[in-house]
Amino acid sequence: MNWHIVEDLIKKAQRDGQFDNLPGAGKPLPPDEFTHYPENIRMVMRVLKNSGHDAEAQFIKEEISDLQHQMKKATRQEKTELEQQYNQKLTKMNQLLSKKGIKTNSSAAFKQYQSQIDDKFKWD
Repeated sequence: MNWHIVEDLIKKAQRDGQFDNLPGAGKPLPPDEFTHYPENIRMVMRVLKNSGHDAEAQFIKEEISDLQHQMKKATRQEKTELEQQYNQKLTKMNQLLSKKGIKTNSSAAFKQYQSQIDDKFKWD
């Protein structure tokens, strides 16, 4: 990319006053939420957060992965409880992604609903 073109466009916008009266002009920048990270990885953390991969989502993904591994080794009785935990984590992840405006095609909500129906009709 020819950076001179970009520089020329910025200079023209300055001359035309397109940068005058911008929202927040003259106000201090908000505090950096990534100051506790080393300076060389702050930008990476911002990119990850903006793409929906924040610490909370990563933690939930790890829990889901752990539950999947446990279900492979579990007995039938243990598997039922693990599946409920798994569905709850999927629902939590979908809610988190939904808050961020990221659409999912997960069937976790249906699985949870199906589990509740199954529990209602169990014969004791």
